[in-house]
Amino acid sequence: MTQALFKPITVEDFLLWIPENSGKRYELHNGAIVEISQPSGEHEEVTGFLNTQLVVEFTRLKLPYFIPKTALVKSANSDSAYSPDILILNKPALTSEKLWTNYSTVECGTSIPLIIEVVSTNWRDDYYKKQGEYEEIKIPEYWIVDYLGLGGMKYIGNPKQPTLSIYQLFDDEYQVNTFRGDERIVSRTFPELNLTAQQIFNAAL
Repeated sequence: MTQALFKPITVEDFLLWIPENSGKRYELHNGAIVEISQPSGEHEEVTGFLNTQLVVEFTRLKLPYFIPKTALVKSANSDSAYSPDILILNKPALTSEKLWTNYSTVECGTSIPLIIEVVSTNWRDDYYKKQGEYEEIKIPEYWIVDYLGLGGMKYIGNPKQPTLSIYQLFDDEYQVNTFRGDERIVSRTFPELNLTAQQIFNAAL
């Protein structure tokens, strides 16, 4: 899914390096630049469906949120910066983000009500690496949308099955709830959101 391109560098150097108008997307993983490969059509359908549903929800509630196109999330304790599939930002909080104006990069959980990763073949990044990094930043809610059932059995059960995992921050630690089939998902960020796990998975059909 990703391909290492360069020797270890800092996040600051990475932000200066990112080429403009290249049509490519990059992340920094522990000092290594990786190019993000083109996602599948199904992946894009699930991401697009969730984007639409969430924009409708925070617009209805008149919340000062928006979803950027290519913003990055900087890690708290490693030379890493990630480009999430869906990143919801709280616009008023961005005044405290020192990297936002010049690099469209955030590093404070108070700026990020919700972050979502839609699982591809590199599922370990979402379940292991990014879950820990997002917890450290204190992002209050993190969804892993595993619509193909690719993750490890300890996360999605045996036999494996499509699963939506919602991590919510309690006392600075994530607690996870999983949703499958026609179970209505429960989100602290959007408590009135009326969606089932299957409705999200069906976007890829």
